[in-house]
Amino acid sequence: MFDEEFGGGMLLSSSKTDYDAEENALRPKTLEEYVGQDKVKENLTVYMNAAKSRGDALDHVLLYGPPGLGKTTLAHIIASTMGSQIKVTSGPAIERQGDLAAILTNLNEGDVLFIDEIHRLSHTVEELLYSAMEDYALDLIMGKGPSARNVRFALRPFTLVGATTRKGMLSAPLRDRFGIEFRLDMYTPSELQRIIDRSARTLGISVEEDGSYEIARRSRGTPRIANRLLKRVRDFSAVEGSETVTLGDARRALARMEIDELGLDGTDRAFLRALIEVFGGGPAGLDTIAATINEDANTIEDVYEPYLLQLGFIARTPRGRICLKGAYEHMGMKVPESAKKQLSVFDD
Repeated sequence: MFDEEFGGGMLLSSSKTDYDAEENALRPKTLEEYVGQDKVKENLTVYMNAAKSRGDALDHVLLYGPPGLGKTTLAHIIASTMGSQIKVTSGPAIERQGDLAAILTNLNEGDVLFIDEIHRLSHTVEELLYSAMEDYALDLIMGKGPSARNVRFALRPFTLVGATTRKGMLSAPLRDRFGIEFRLDMYTPSELQRIIDRSARTLGISVEEDGSYEIARRSRGTPRIANRLLKRVRDFSAVEGSETVTLGDARRALARMEIDELGLDGTDRAFLRALIEVFGGGPAGLDTIAATINEDANTIEDVYEPYLLQLGFIARTPRGRICLKGAYEHMGMKVPESAKKQLSVFDD
């Protein structure tokens, strides 16, 4: 009924069609293959085993953290481990309550519904999720005016897996309905090297240990970036006639991609340069910096700032972003006199 009325089938993709063959092959299929996030894996294993022993659907799961750390992969692993199908959509794709109703009423018992960027759900759509998550029911208003009536549709028990890079943007009522929450952290170079080595075997790439570690340490603590750099280094090596990716191959390829020793790219350096040269080391507002370097503010906040914060290159203050000592050293630039006083606070 809902598919015919609202066209909800267009909002979903299955795990078989959502990714191209190469990307899908790189994704771990089990928690044993999934590298890193050890505490998350330990607890998730307990929760899934307990749910299976009771014959229940797994409680709803919220995964949050910077992009590219494996939230989507974990959602697929949850579905596979629970022996369920997964349906994939995103917050911006669900524009109306009818869209969500079409999705929910077509879920089978125990299915996993993965909503990426769940913080971008509209308020009206989000409200429909409350009863769906809590009571496995759908409350809809049918009709208009005096003839309007409330109709409740029973749903089959399911597991909602929500992924977000901005947990703080979720409303409290929605956030509180997730029984399981996990924060995914940045990866260490050694963990990323294990991911790169596995991906290289899957893709049939021969890479020396030094070469894989060089890629790993410049991957910003992010598996998605590590796999992307591996494939691009492979391209350079293949064109240059090298059958095995060596340390030298990796360094030359990364240099041509303008990825420096710490994994910073052109946008990172433009951000730091603008903060130092244009704004005297800060403080400066995010929107102002974004306009200066011609980049989207949300992209800077979600993609670039987490790594710069982790490196200790910048700090967020009530007055705006400021550059810290490590950034000046890395960029080979002097600390402006106007910034020395505020830096002394952080040195202390």
